Amino acid sequence: MAARAALRRRYWATVPARLRLLRAATVLLAGALAVLLTVAALAATGTWNSVAGEDAPRTTSAADLNLALNDMDAQAANILLASGDAGKGRLATPYEKAVGFYGDARREIGHDLGTLAAAAQGDRSDEKTVENLTDDFAEYQELIGRALENDGRPGGRPSALLDYRRATDLLQTRLLPASRTLVSSNDSAFEARYTTARSAFSGQLAATVALGVLLLAALGVLQWYVSRRFRRTLNPPLLAATACALLAVILGVQMLSATSDRLRGARRDAFDSVVALSRARAIAYDANADESRYLLDPGRRDQYARSFLTKSQQLYGLKGATLSTYDAGLATTWQAYESDHHDLRFTGEFRRELDNITFPGERAAAEKTVRTYAVYQRDDRKIRALLAAGKEQEAVEFCMGWEPGTSNAHFGTWMAALDKVTGINRARFTASAAAGRSAVTGLLPWAGGLLAVAAALAALGLRPRLAEFR
Repeated sequence: MAARAALRRRYWATVPARLRLLRAATVLLAGALAVLLTVAALAATGTWNSVAGEDAPRTTSAADLNLALNDMDAQAANILLASGDAGKGRLATPYEKAVGFYGDARREIGHDLGTLAAAAQGDRSDEKTVENLTDDFAEYQELIGRALENDGRPGGRPSALLDYRRATDLLQTRLLPASRTLVSSNDSAFEARYTTARSAFSGQLAATVALGVLLLAALGVLQWYVSRRFRRTLNPPLLAATACALLAVILGVQMLSATSDRLRGARRDAFDSVVALSRARAIAYDANADESRYLLDPGRRDQYARSFLTKSQQLYGLKGATLSTYDAGLATTWQAYESDHHDLRFTGEFRRELDNITFPGERAAAEKTVRTYAVYQRDDRKIRALLAAGKEQEAVEFCMGWEPGTSNAHFGTWMAALDKVTGINRARFTASAAAGRSAVTGLLPWAGGLLAVAAALAALGLRPRLAEFR
């Protein structure tokens, strides 16, 4: 009992003891809040480094790989279509462009495989997927090389076509599914990091508010006690300390709220659209390749027509549509959408984007993408009609030509529109990441400095009062 009484006198029973205890509580709470904000800031910086430097680039690299594989196969078909009979009757411009694009796609695939191999280290599933992709791609290149070599010999088209069939089957059954798996895997990793970070920010925000309230309460009690005990209305240093602490809490809350909001904007508003649009671009190139395959391989025309329709439905889905009814359905549903932006009677990747319109200029760019897509779809019907009318050469020239008004020219216009809306979202993702980092680096020093000043002012304000008891 005597020991307890001694402790009570030392730490609370006397006025100096109470003042020292309240001062210690204030300093400790200010220090704890500063540590919490520092830890939260370091975690936020780490999150932004991972999201902007790893998760997003890995996902887009996988999407770029998917697109480049489709493009390479499309250009291989275009080379075969445009080459003529061992060079006789060659369509010069389409052939030269196809050869150039083929080389570009092959180099892009090599780059993306290297990037994804480095990113997959430590994840055995992704490592195995990239290894299999690399092996299958080597086999694919060998088959395409043989097809092009056979096509360069007089009368070698049948053998070339068999090799191309094997190559495109390999692409469809193994290469493309594996690349899409990598897109999903990396996007899922991004989503998991996003969910974890947002949850952590919520917890840190709640802890910041709780510690801030306790700190302000401690300063309030200290001000009240000094005023009551020493009969002074206000203690200026304590009043200034309270103001500094309040501002520090506001800045800390603002830092965490802004970081969380920017992360949500980067992921939900921007990157979700980037993923949908990247998928749309890869599907578009695969659909364009189906047109070339359709013209190149008479024995598989029904298969490639069905494949083209399937990919069209993935982009702009219309229930029950066929190739003969698709254009009318697209026109009707699009007119309904233009009259009422809430009237979306279609599905697919374009619907995903139109459901996620957020940024200035994004809706106009997305709508232009769909309108240019409709033009490309009508070109497809013209190609099939020319072929059905026995005008195969005209169909090939219209499909592969680059002059204004041809299918390739319209496809390029469509891709340019798609790239514009993708660029808007990529730019906003980058801006959100920069703003998120800025919220941390800009506000943390101020909040930490104000907390240090608050602790120092609290100590300074009590110093004269404690001196009266010496």
